[in-house]
Amino acid sequence: MDKTIFIYCDGACSGNPGPGGWAAVIIFPEGKIRELGGCERPTTNNRMEMAAAIAALSAVQDRPEPVKLYTDSGLLINGIKGWIHNWKRKGWLTAAGQPVVNRDLWESLDALAGARKGRLSWGHVKGHAGHEINERCDTIAVAFSKGPRPALYDGPAVGCGYSLLEPGPEHLHGFGSEKKSSSSRKKAPKHGFYISLVGGRVERHVTWDQCKARVHGVAGVKFKKVASSEEEQEVLKSWGAA
Repeated sequence: MDKTIFIYCDGACSGNPGPGGWAAVIIFPEGKIRELGGCERPTTNNRMEMAAAIAALSAVQDRPEPVKLYTDSGLLINGIKGWIHNWKRKGWLTAAGQPVVNRDLWESLDALAGARKGRLSWGHVKGHAGHEINERCDTIAVAFSKGPRPALYDGPAVGCGYSLLEPGPEHLHGFGSEKKSSSSRKKAPKHGFYISLVGGRVERHVTWDQCKARVHGVAGVKFKKVASSEEEQEVLKSWGAA
């Protein structure tokens, strides 16, 4: 069984600067979902993107499992994976010699990432590209930015109300060549594929051997071969996972 904790996070701002909101969805390997959210006034969109990641990583800082965090913020991805190393070497100054904006949040994020000692990876998902968990994060963050506190889910993964599939190639930045036509970016293998539900988390598998490796010997799992993305959604609905 996959023991990874998956985090999705997003930030929003009604005006920039203006009232802001942040959100995160955490998927635990034992089949639990926890939604987080909050607000700040006034603030900026970048601060809310970072606040979401900080809150989510803080919520799992005592968990030993590896973490994969998805965000649609290019600033967050570029900052934590690249720019921050030069900033620290230069005493928190940019290449232009200016103080790093939001240094307080970058330092908090850097400390949380460093504490995981290599057990944290980052994924850059496209915003508003149809990935259900990313869209859920956006809905929560926008609601917090506008004032009314949305209901946050904390319970079994099956029943959360959205698909738990990881982002596919169509949802990710940097997959293949941006010059390729949309028809070349396959959303599903031509001859069908397998899906499995283990611990409340759904995964796609190109071959039966990959599916079998995940489900063999694990109690309470579900798996099926499907011929299309449409059939996949129907099966997920019947499982209560879509």
